[in-house]
Amino acid sequence: MSDLHTPLRPKRKKVLVDYLVQFRWIVVIFVVLPISSLIYFKLFLGDTWSAMKSEKRRQKEHDENVKKVVKRLKERDPKKDGLICTARKPWIAVGMRNVDYKRARHFEVDLSAFRNILQIDKERMVARVEPLVNMGQITRYTCPMNLSLAVVAELDDLTVGGLINGYGIEGSSHLFGLFSDTVVAMEVVLADGRVVRATKDNEYSDLFYAIPWSQGTLGFLVAAEIKLINIKEYMKVTYKPCRGNLKELAQAYADSFAPRDGDPSKIPDFVETMIYTPSEGVMMTGVYSSKEEAKKKGNKINNQGWWFKPWFYQHAQSALKKGEFVEYIPIREYYHRHTRCLYWEGKLILSFADQWWFRWSLGWLMPPKVSLLKATQGEAVRNYYHDMHVIQDILVPLYKVGEAMEFVHKEMEVYPLWLCPHRLYKTPIKTMIYPEAGFEHHHRQGDTPYAQMFTDVGVYYAPGPVLRGEEFNGSEAVRNLEQWMIENHCFQPQYTVSELNEKDFWRMFDAEHYEYCRRKYGAVGTFMSVYYKSKKGCKTEKEVAEAEAAIAESAYAEEV
Repeated sequence: MSDLHTPLRPKRKKVLVDYLVQFRWIVVIFVVLPISSLIYFKLFLGDTWSAMKSEKRRQKEHDENVKKVVKRLKERDPKKDGLICTARKPWIAVGMRNVDYKRARHFEVDLSAFRNILQIDKERMVARVEPLVNMGQITRYTCPMNLSLAVVAELDDLTVGGLINGYGIEGSSHLFGLFSDTVVAMEVVLADGRVVRATKDNEYSDLFYAIPWSQGTLGFLVAAEIKLINIKEYMKVTYKPCRGNLKELAQAYADSFAPRDGDPSKIPDFVETMIYTPSEGVMMTGVYSSKEEAKKKGNKINNQGWWFKPWFYQHAQSALKKGEFVEYIPIREYYHRHTRCLYWEGKLILSFADQWWFRWSLGWLMPPKVSLLKATQGEAVRNYYHDMHVIQDILVPLYKVGEAMEFVHKEMEVYPLWLCPHRLYKTPIKTMIYPEAGFEHHHRQGDTPYAQMFTDVGVYYAPGPVLRGEEFNGSEAVRNLEQWMIENHCFQPQYTVSELNEKDFWRMFDAEHYEYCRRKYGAVGTFMSVYYKSKKGCKTEKEVAEAEAAIAESAYAEEV
């Protein structure tokens, strides 16, 4: 076994906020869950009504809404009004970081109407959708056609706009890359009100490559064309337990989807791994299967989507006791297998929600809306979660996954861990995230000449020291993790709680092309820069104005 000794920590004395968190289940059950179910039902009705409209009508409404955005932008007086941002309330964002940038004076633009699926083009195999279309909505629309987005993020509430401007991954990303890699074209409203269509090979190709990871700081995304693939009705899932130290588990995980002999027939359609302890994990691989195959005598069908079913991560964990097994899950239920329990975060929100009696009686109310959880937690509870809870994704080269898990264990001791591979492509333009220089010459497992294989190590839960009642410095642990990531060519999605200062932020990400597009398309002095939008804590109007003025001055100096 690797040396995984964790430091001894003194016991932590409980304070008032500990009891607020302990009894938070009362608010969740009697307030958050009922309101969440009403919101979900309302959204479902809205999505159903939208699907009933003709494509022509949806396109007409889209064009009208784009004109409203352009008109609103032209009403802004740069000398009097603040920086431009959406009118969405800060707590609505799906993510744990403080969204305090809106505390600075700002000029709001309402994008709430952009939630329609505009067209499913079966000939081009492209879905044209608006930015507020979420994953649950689009799978409900496309799966009956045996079509799907190439990458479908697991949680229902994740939106197209958030996944393109930010970060999105799924079990198919070892084949297709990140969500933004599956985008064919983007319709963007620029700071000056121009509406442009950006693709990889038109005159706005520089903008096309700059938008991913920019957090909406280059313009307003109002539509996107995204790659579709053909699918079947079921996913044949194989659950394979594995034991060993963390580096041995990492190697078994790599072997599950990247065969050492390079045989493409051994590469599954879907893959993920969950590490439950420092010595135990379950590797899951999936292959699309027809309903005829799934219903053959002797095959087991698991309707995982029913509200009373055991939570998926616990169901997968059963392989550690009963050994390897195979089952068939209806495709849409498989896509959203982590939604009901929010991976395993549901266990922290409601400690008893995974029990059979709760699943049968109230499981149909799950999951709570993340936005409502944030809206009802208050400042003290929010700060508690930032200090005593971890929501991190580490995008790490595949060959360093074992080291990454050992570092996470040492600093945070969080389990389960989620492993999901993805390609990081070489692109004609160097973007904010990029493969290691010369990776193609090393011929490492999973790599190709055109893409390096990375892995998302998902770290979501309360650290071991917190669960044991010991002292834990969450900010220090995150800082240490971020420095390790910078030194090992890793990347951190901006939705997480980050401790990076501006210098280290741009050590992790490449600023050159992003800043070039900021200047070229008039975003400087109009939209907040991505660092300040992602930065933890309050952003005063003075702080933002000074930062933007400094950027504007440097841009002017370069032009001169």
